[in-house]
Amino acid sequence: MKKRARIIYNPTSGREAIRRDLVDILNVYELAGYETSAFATTAEPHSAQNEALRAAEDGFDLIIAAGGDGTINEVVNGIAGLENRPVMAVIPAGTTNDYARALHIPRDNPLEAARIINQKKAARMDIGQANDSYFVNIAAGGSLSELTYSVPSKLKSMYGYLAYVVKGAELLPRVRPMDLRIEYDDGVYEGTTALFFLALTNSVGGFEQIVPDAKLDDGKFTLLVLKTSKLNEIMAIMSEALKGKHVDDPNVLYVKSDQVKITPNPGYDNPVMINLDGEYGGDAPVEFVNHHAHIKMVANVDDMTDDQFVLPSIDL
Repeated sequence: MKKRARIIYNPTSGREAIRRDLVDILNVYELAGYETSAFATTAEPHSAQNEALRAAEDGFDLIIAAGGDGTINEVVNGIAGLENRPVMAVIPAGTTNDYARALHIPRDNPLEAARIINQKKAARMDIGQANDSYFVNIAAGGSLSELTYSVPSKLKSMYGYLAYVVKGAELLPRVRPMDLRIEYDDGVYEGTTALFFLALTNSVGGFEQIVPDAKLDDGKFTLLVLKTSKLNEIMAIMSEALKGKHVDDPNVLYVKSDQVKITPNPGYDNPVMINLDGEYGGDAPVEFVNHHAHIKMVANVDDMTDDQFVLPSIDL
C-alpha cells in the first residue's frame, strides 16, 4: 500500500512562500512515493498540534511541518505522546529556522527543503519535555530569552533576524537577575542568574557556536547558566559565544544532563517565564526530561558530519 504524507503548513510564514510553492512541494513528495495532502493552519489555538495528532492517529506515515520553529514545535507536541509516531520532516519558512539549520535543510528555498526526502534518510532526534509540553530545540528563561515572543510577528516578517537584534539591544540594559535552584545530573547550581537555557541542537538564535559540542541524539541536554547580571560581563560572554569560547568562562555553567529541575528560591516572587522553541511555555517551577531518540526526522544526512550523531541514520 502506498505511504501517505500530510503537509501541515502555516500560510502566513515566510512571506507566504510555502503557499506559493505548495503544488510543486506536493509533487516532490508524490514522486518520492507518498500520497500527499496538505492542511493550512488557522488562528485557532493549537491548530497545527491538533492536526498532527489527527493525522498520526489516522495512520499517516510522514508529517511535514512547513513554517517557522513554532509550527515545528506544535507538530511535535501533537505526536510526541503517542506510542506509534510517524516520521517527521520540516520545510522552514520562519525567521531564524534554528531547527532546520541544525538538520542542514535549505532555509531559503522551500522546494529544495522538500527535496531532502529524496535522500530517504532520517535521524533519530532527541526531544525535550518541560512539565506537560515538548520542545525540539531550546528551552530558556530570563530577560534575554523573552526576545522571541516579545518581537511582534509583523516585525519578524518585515525585518527578519534584524528585529531580534534591535529588540535585544533594547532589553539588554533591563536584564535583572533571577534567584533559582537548578538541579542537574551531576550537581546543583543555587544562586542568581540572568539567563539559563537547555539546548538540543547546536543552533541557538541563529548562532552555531553557542553549543559547539552538541549532538542531536545523545540523550543529553546542554545546560548553560549565565551566573552574572552585570552588563559588561554579559556583553563579554556574548562576544565569546560567537566563537564558542564561552564554555570555560567562570561566569558560565556549561554541563550535559538528561534531566534538569528549576525552582525559584524562597523569597524570589517574580515569575520565571519559560521559553520553549520561541514560544511562552508557562512559569517555573519546571522539570525538564530528555526523551532519547524519540522522533524520526528527515534530515540532510549526506551534508552532515558524523560528530553530530551518536546513532546511525535510518533508511526510509
